[in-house]
Amino acid sequence: MRISKLVRKNILQMKPYSSARDDHQGKRGIFLDANENPHGIFNRYPDPRQKALKNKLSEMKGVTPENIFIGNGSDEVIDILFRVFCEPRRDKVVLCPPTYGMYEVCANLNDVNVLEVRLTEAFQLNVEEVLKVAKRENRLKMIILCSPNNPSGNMLHDVEKLLQSFDGLTIVDEAYIDFSRTKSLIHKIDDHPGLVVVQTMSKAWGMAAARIGMAYASREIVDFMNKVKPPYNISGLNQEAALKALNRRNVFLKHKKIILEQRNFLEKQLSNLSCVTKVHQSDANFLLVEFMDAALIYDELIKGKIITRNRSDLIANCIRITVGTQEENQKLIKHLKRM
Repeated sequence: MRISKLVRKNILQMKPYSSARDDHQGKRGIFLDANENPHGIFNRYPDPRQKALKNKLSEMKGVTPENIFIGNGSDEVIDILFRVFCEPRRDKVVLCPPTYGMYEVCANLNDVNVLEVRLTEAFQLNVEEVLKVAKRENRLKMIILCSPNNPSGNMLHDVEKLLQSFDGLTIVDEAYIDFSRTKSLIHKIDDHPGLVVVQTMSKAWGMAAARIGMAYASREIVDFMNKVKPPYNISGLNQEAALKALNRRNVFLKHKKIILEQRNFLEKQLSNLSCVTKVHQSDANFLLVEFMDAALIYDELIKGKIITRNRSDLIANCIRITVGTQEENQKLIKHLKRM
């Protein structure tokens, strides 16, 4: 696969912005190049290449820093992929609903045509149908998948069948992968040049406020993404916060263990409630729960100051419930038992 053939012509031809710090990385001296205030604590621009953060992720994930892109949350990662590869009003993307809503928002913002191939009733890929669409449609640039899927919570099978047959980009959003026993696809990026694996520090790492998203892909794809991104898209404060979290892996493992234990607790408790018709198996830090009357349950929970996510617009009578603390989860179950 020649990635450059997929890139928009104007992106191929453009000269990227070179920030004041690009040419003097890691050097000490008197900096009079960036019009910064010489006084203050946060007066200097952050590292535009996030070198220390990429080195740490490289060490942990077993990929080279050149294969890592850092975005202001996963949403920026997805948006930049649209900007690099999709020509507005001409190119197309395949989405597989029910799935994360920001994919369609990003497509609409970038004026890219959305083609939908719904997941099966078991929330799995309809690979044959996706490949039929890919064969039939001209200018199909990307397929975006969420695995574990949001809002259903399950891992998607047969992703590699798509990777072997589709000659565009296959973007796999693994925001919840740390809660699953299934291995990440990160180590397949060398085998499949069109694979982009997206992860985040917002979920299992507990860093949602810091907005740290990562893309793992071929160096060619990462280079094009770096060409388009704003020069200082990740603040110095957030880079430091992310590094601090990554260096406290014991805390990450402790919190993940508690979340998984509480997920099991919620699954058992919810399954025994008369108002619940089904609890879907989850590989994430949330459960998709089918109720007899989801709208009623949702409203009653709000009255009890318990906020959940009504997903009935996507999946009939379903509410997505995030795994909270032990105390929060017990209050949720107690409230539902009274209904």
